[in-house]
Amino acid sequence: MHDQQCYRWPISKDLVGLRRYLHHHAGRAGLVGMRRIDLVLAAHEAVINVLEHGGATGTLIVRYDTQALTVDIVDDAGRLRAEHAPRECPRSGAVRGFGLWLMSRLCDEFTINRIDASSRVRLRMYLSSASAR
Repeated sequence: MHDQQCYRWPISKDLVGLRRYLHHHAGRAGLVGMRRIDLVLAAHEAVINVLEHGGATGTLIVRYDTQALTVDIVDDAGRLRAEHAPRECPRSGAVRGFGLWLMSRLCDEFTINRIDASSRVRLRMYLSSASAR
């Protein structure tokens, strides 16, 4: 990424603060309207997963340049793996499993990776309308 901006937020139960932080930086990057709301919602879901299913500690990392805004949600416990990425919508009546599917639908790119002992959910939104979904 050229001329990249990078910001970090430690994951905690301060979800309101986290959403405000991400909303602010997404706006600075040039993401507007429903696309900014979609990104904030997807990141919120990823952070909830860290708090409920992971180790409850990690970091939200926001990076952007003129091309894209990327949000990495790093879970220090590393329980989430690439095979957890949903291929289709959870079945009717399912109680869980909608968060990861929702992230995959709201963002231009959604990946899950393991890095050392951590898991990383990567959410990316393109800033150019020509690059967007």
